[in-house]
Amino acid sequence: MKFFIDTASVKEIREAASMGILDGVTTNPSLLSKEEGDPTAILKEICTLVDGPVSAEVIALHKDGMVKEAVELSKLHPNIVIKIPLTKPGVQAVRELEEKGIRTNVTLVFSSNQAMLAAKAGASYVSPFIGRLDDSGHVGMDVVREIVAIYGNYGFETEVIVASVRSPLHVIDAALAGAPIVTIPFKVIELMFKHSLTDAGIKRFLEDWEKIKKRS
Repeated sequence: MKFFIDTASVKEIREAASMGILDGVTTNPSLLSKEEGDPTAILKEICTLVDGPVSAEVIALHKDGMVKEAVELSKLHPNIVIKIPLTKPGVQAVRELEEKGIRTNVTLVFSSNQAMLAAKAGASYVSPFIGRLDDSGHVGMDVVREIVAIYGNYGFETEVIVASVRSPLHVIDAALAGAPIVTIPFKVIELMFKHSLTDAGIKRFLEDWEKIKKRS
């Protein structure tokens, strides 16, 4: 399973990369708006920190505008993947971009029907937003399981990126569902390290070691 980090913070990406667990990055306009500096420069720097896909999202809502933005973004670095919203113009743009050899990540996916449309258009990745589905009263992980099963049934090469992750439990559920990728906020990555028994075990080992030192 691949771990992407869902952030535009160079500081967070650098720290996550230093852990040796990072396979890629997903950004979006909201995440980039939280960072100081030119978004293009930030994306370029991110690409130097991670040897893997870095998703950058278009702003245009019509097909030609999406394609134009995507072509420019793809010039920033070979690792750039273009995020396209799941709309009719978006699916049209995905087909054209993939034919040009520009990888795409179809975002804001909330149903298996939408995921099938993205895969049929040839998307490299599809991002179901499980946290937002949970917020709206649906079980987001059920949609992930459906998408993984459907893609497996028909041999779609589109990879599922489980997005809108809110907790370590979401990461476990994504892994159990067989999703190939999960994109995780930095705070959730930090929580994945935590367990009270680990802390208690370290505390006990140090206390016992002090006893040995006092005897010698």
